[in-house]
Amino acid sequence: MIQRWRSLFMRGVPVMAIMVLGGSGLDAQQQPATAMPPIDTQLPPPADHKAAAVAVLADYRHDDLLWENDRTAHRIYGHALEAVEPPSGSGIDSWGKQFVWPFADRQLRSGDQHGYHGEGIDFYNVGSGRGAGGLGIWHDNKLWTSRNFIRYRIRTTGGKAADFEVDYAPWPVDVGRTVWETRRFTLPLGTHFTRMVSTLSSNKPGEMIVGIGIGKRTTGPIAGQMSADRTRGVMTWWGPEDGAHGRMAVAIRVDPATIVELRDDADNYLFLVRVKAGKPFVYFSGSAWSKGAGGFDTREKWQSYAASQVLDFSVPVR
Repeated sequence: MIQRWRSLFMRGVPVMAIMVLGGSGLDAQQQPATAMPPIDTQLPPPADHKAAAVAVLADYRHDDLLWENDRTAHRIYGHALEAVEPPSGSGIDSWGKQFVWPFADRQLRSGDQHGYHGEGIDFYNVGSGRGAGGLGIWHDNKLWTSRNFIRYRIRTTGGKAADFEVDYAPWPVDVGRTVWETRRFTLPLGTHFTRMVSTLSSNKPGEMIVGIGIGKRTTGPIAGQMSADRTRGVMTWWGPEDGAHGRMAVAIRVDPATIVELRDDADNYLFLVRVKAGKPFVYFSGSAWSKGAGGFDTREKWQSYAASQVLDFSVPVR
């Protein structure tokens, strides 16, 4: 099956069936008509019930960095976690989110982020893969990836957009190259997509092939359902049903003009894109919970939404 869709992709044939344009038609605060997991213990109440986009450093939990808006929630891992939970890496975690107000910091402070406490849940397992849109350098048929971020800068939080930057320490690409990265994450209200602006620097000038990926087995032993459309630069993943937890859905969007090919390794489905050392490039990562905000309770709704969003791949002027 992998060889079949790769062959189609290389010929430029859209593998993903593009559905009717537009979102799911549900307000982010509405609940899908589906049974929720049983509540373990209720979270402490939020300060208010207003929608907000926030970025928070969880220095109480090995420097996890959390960000969310009214529709989706994520986490990346700080350097301190490497000593506690090896192997730990630069993949992106995605959480199921139920309501418009922020919950991830209170969920993590509970000491049981994997339980359901009435507002959302983390049952997505990044492991050593790319999770929901992490990247690496593709060289010699292998993905070479960084470890956890080492520095962060929160630019805006608590309003209409969560905006921050992180730095990744230099990492080797085989024996002939060293690469390091600065990446800016921006998540405004009203979307499931985080805008990434990545600048990959290197001890050698010239072109690099970057693999931007979605983890295969992040919510159980089954790989889930992947679809790709090269003409739109869209890749979507619809996770397997995980009991009462439901499903997670992930998508990445890249500039179609930069695509080299679609590949996979043991852990990830990958878009391979062409970039230049020291030159920023833009891509987008999105996710949703089948029981949560947005009403994406079918694969078709998620594919339609991911493909229909009008996204800006122009690099901002610093």
